[in-house]
Amino acid sequence: MKQYKRSDRLSGLILREISVLLVDELAELVTGMVTFTRVKLTDDLRYARIYYSYLGDKENHGTIDNYFKKNNKQIRSMVGRNLQVRHIPEITFVFDPSVEEGIRIEQLLNELKRENKTK
Repeated sequence: MKQYKRSDRLSGLILREISVLLVDELAELVTGMVTFTRVKLTDDLRYARIYYSYLGDKENHGTIDNYFKKNNKQIRSMVGRNLQVRHIPEITFVFDPSVEEGIRIEQLLNELKRENKTK
């Protein structure tokens, strides 16, 4: 039987909780789509980096970033209410550009494919 690290299990729980808790608030705040991609938790379970991606206007990206910085403690408190842990990790939100890059690469590949068909 495969053993899982406690930090991996807790990361999954935090990701699920943060996604459920913030989906409505972020939808009201900006147009576009905010997705939480992963949570990296330190082995001592004290600090969590929550990676998110955003598809939408560039102006709204700053709004989202400010929202996370301004409401960091409140978000940590809301997540902590639903977790069964002694210590709620300090949360830091980090922008993850991988989704945008993936979409851009797919568009470039589609353009190449269209160019090859026209030749």
